[in-house]
Amino acid sequence: MPVEFLTDEQAAAYGRYTGPVPRTDLDRYFFLDDADRALTEPKRREANRLGYAVQLCTARYLGTFLTDLSQVPEEAVVYLAEQLEVTDPACLADYPSREQTRHDHAEEIRREYGFTEFSEHRPDLQEWLRAQVWTTTDGPKALFDGASAWLRDRGVLLPGLSTLVRLVSQVRDEVTGQLWQALCELITPAQRAKLETLLVVGEGKRSSLLDQLRKGPTRRSGQEMVRALDRVSEVFGLGLGQVDLTPFPARRITEMARYRLSGKATLLRRHGSKRRLATLVATVVQLQARTVDDALELLDLLMTTRLLTQAERESIKEKVRRLPRLSAESAKLAAAVNVLLEAAPARKEAKGVNLAQVWERIERVVPREELAAALRALEELLPAPDSDDDEAWQAELVNRYASVRSFLPMLCEVIDFGATVEGAAVLEAMRALPELIGRKKIRAREVDTGLITGSWHRLVFPEDPDVVHKAAYVFCVLEQFHRHLKRRDIFAPASNRWADPRSKLLSGAAWEQAKPQALAALGLPESPDELLAEHARLLDATYRQVAGRMGVNDALTVDERGRVHLRKRVVRMLPRVDLPELILEVMGWHPAFMDAFTSISGSESRLADLHVTVAALLVCRACNLDYTPIIKNGVTALTRDRLSHVDQNYLRGDTYSAANVPLVEAQADNALAKVWGGGRVASVDGMRFVVPVNTIHARPNRRYFGRRKGSTWLNMVNDQAAGLASRVVAGTPRDTLHLLDVLYNQDGGLAPDIIVTDEGSYSDLIFGLVHLLGRQYRPQLADVPDHRLWRIDRTADYGPLDTAARGKIDTERIRRHWDDILRVVASIHTGAVRAYDVIRMLSRDGNPTPLGQAIAHFGRLFKTLHVLAYLDDETYRRAIKSQTTLQESRHALGRHIFHGKRGELRQRYIEGMEDQLGALGLVLNCVTLWNTVYMNAALDQLRAEGYPVRDEDMVHLSAFARTHINVHGHYSFLLPDMPGGRRQLRDPDQPLDQEEEE
Repeated sequence: MPVEFLTDEQAAAYGRYTGPVPRTDLDRYFFLDDADRALTEPKRREANRLGYAVQLCTARYLGTFLTDLSQVPEEAVVYLAEQLEVTDPACLADYPSREQTRHDHAEEIRREYGFTEFSEHRPDLQEWLRAQVWTTTDGPKALFDGASAWLRDRGVLLPGLSTLVRLVSQVRDEVTGQLWQALCELITPAQRAKLETLLVVGEGKRSSLLDQLRKGPTRRSGQEMVRALDRVSEVFGLGLGQVDLTPFPARRITEMARYRLSGKATLLRRHGSKRRLATLVATVVQLQARTVDDALELLDLLMTTRLLTQAERESIKEKVRRLPRLSAESAKLAAAVNVLLEAAPARKEAKGVNLAQVWERIERVVPREELAAALRALEELLPAPDSDDDEAWQAELVNRYASVRSFLPMLCEVIDFGATVEGAAVLEAMRALPELIGRKKIRAREVDTGLITGSWHRLVFPEDPDVVHKAAYVFCVLEQFHRHLKRRDIFAPASNRWADPRSKLLSGAAWEQAKPQALAALGLPESPDELLAEHARLLDATYRQVAGRMGVNDALTVDERGRVHLRKRVVRMLPRVDLPELILEVMGWHPAFMDAFTSISGSESRLADLHVTVAALLVCRACNLDYTPIIKNGVTALTRDRLSHVDQNYLRGDTYSAANVPLVEAQADNALAKVWGGGRVASVDGMRFVVPVNTIHARPNRRYFGRRKGSTWLNMVNDQAAGLASRVVAGTPRDTLHLLDVLYNQDGGLAPDIIVTDEGSYSDLIFGLVHLLGRQYRPQLADVPDHRLWRIDRTADYGPLDTAARGKIDTERIRRHWDDILRVVASIHTGAVRAYDVIRMLSRDGNPTPLGQAIAHFGRLFKTLHVLAYLDDETYRRAIKSQTTLQESRHALGRHIFHGKRGELRQRYIEGMEDQLGALGLVLNCVTLWNTVYMNAALDQLRAEGYPVRDEDMVHLSAFARTHINVHGHYSFLLPDMPGGRRQLRDPDQPLDQEEEE
């Protein structure tokens, strides 16, 4: 019989082997480390040693001890026998011959490995189960499996099957009941009565009211919009609009509502009172957002497809229909004007021409009556002189007033809208429309004339400037309302898709609590006046300085001459080295590097020569290889079993990040690296990889991937050549979308003050955000003369730059949005929201929100300063070029190392991509540090030999030299003897081998 929710098969599998053990599980749970061997090998007989190991690994894998070891899969027994050098695995059959031996071994394993009984951890497991039931939608089987895994991971021996089953059922029922009770307590008796009526099938009806409310709009019409708004009104009429479900887990509420929204009312009526009411509460609250979403989606559809688009299409058709008549009448007028021009005197002093004679000549070509008719026709066909391009489609739109008249009075009454500063006036005008629509005559003083701009003015006031054309004014407001709604300047708080995206930012108590610390960390004031005044003075002074030097500064190209002699000589002195030995050498320099590689279980490593295995695995991942080239069957640290075990348990994202820290710090302390820079400048750029396997984490781009798909490894490197952070993104998105997230994911070292990117990765919005976050943004510029310059003072005279400075920075816009700007940057700085989400929200694919525009205006201050400095200062340009070249050199080294499998990234999941490229980043930092250390030693030797070594020449040395590093073929993991702890430098005057020459 099944045990409650478990089938017979599931119950039989509890604490038992049910089939072959996967190879990955063998490597993880059945691998014997040094401590395991120390306890196993003293056992007297082979059967006892093997039996002890089987009991130990079974306790790890299953969480229990077995009385019958014959059920242990053969591959597990053989795997253990090979490690113990047991000649005949079948000897395991002799192990249970003495019951006391088996019992003693189990007790020793409990004692030595800390296995504990279930009773000691029952309260902790109950709390874990409560949290799982409260926050997830897992069923009892998933909870049972999770509880079993929870116990095994903590070294707790599994209890009896019925004990764990009852505990899972008890906790699940208890927590679910508490959730139902809490939801029921949110509503009043009157609301309960209304909710119950939703399940009643009325007389003459075929379905309940709730079943009817589930059905959203399907057609595009004004009447369908009325029905959609009636649906919203009916759902909110149930009185749950003020019910707050935020304290409850969103997944549980969504799951409860999904169950009801997809089922029949008859199914819900069968449940008990608490469950039925709780489900109805969750369903109605979800239905409120859904109905608003549906109504606004329909409004958007009507506006774009049935009103705006069709009006524009009809206006074009009308223009085409008028064209033949317009051409014919224009030809008549042209003929008359041509006669008039021929009859006009050639010189001012000539006598005038008789008017009667002129008319006689004109009428020979075009009769006067036809000419007058043509003039009247043109006056009718042509728009007014002060008209604009929008008037034609706007006039056509006015003719469709009947399409909106039915639902417009309901829209703002049924749906509660909010607005930003930009949308407030339009929303107020929209809310006033219902009262105006019912009137026959509307005066100008009763409407917001500030919204009536452009050709709308002629349409709204066609005859009398004091009398409003109702249909034209309605569409004038509605068209702006729709535009602001799409931009979320106007939003519906009760909606999901049309809500305010700014609601995800820090707000309320959370904002007030984070505000002082965040603003202090970013150096931003609560009032922008003084800050803007300071920036205005700086911008004005920079304009005047650059303009004053324009006549004498013609250095607009970067001098690419470099001191190549020292660079070549130092590189020729670097020792030849295999990549594995290089990594092992760096590990020996910095013990903290290896200390970072901890077991996923949290315990300390008990494996001898772990550093050798880790180095081998780093070579595999960084060079894009499998295990085959590095397996050495005679070397314990390089067996396949050992490699697989360490790969699963020790190599992961957090260990890479921790191992990077000592490398970055050591690079910062190196004398040569300090010549290159102070660690305060960094660049972010992407390295592209073709991904030939099927995956959702790759995107097409013919320029980089041809006909295939690929991903981008965004990485940040500082001016000391150290890699600081990275992330993997699908396809080739603009680097700036992820720039700030990379910046805030730094592994170690100084936080850079200056961020450099290539010429295709900047925008005014990014300039603003980066500088608001306390950094300087310096992208490389292409086509510098085409860049628009911005100013604050319109009246200032900047000489030769006056014409170029044609943009006006709107400081008032910045002031108006300053509080929201502070919330945005503080939310990014504190990690409350991803910068990527904020940038997408603000930029809106080239149509920035008002808040985005305000940040962009702030960014234009620094963009203009950047462009001016780029134009004026060759050193400034050189520094940017140098940093981007540094990044390109690192990528070239990365491609040199990542040579296996044609340099293609063949991971199917984002986690695998991040792990492999994380290893590549770590190895790149190892190479960088190794090169820098030996270059520093080479410089010391050259100085001792009297060779002139100057800082300006040392700047041109590259930490990414690679000709001396072997990444192919033979992989040795044995370090040679190195007197003094360093390799012998080569003689730079000796000839290079063929590979290095190439």
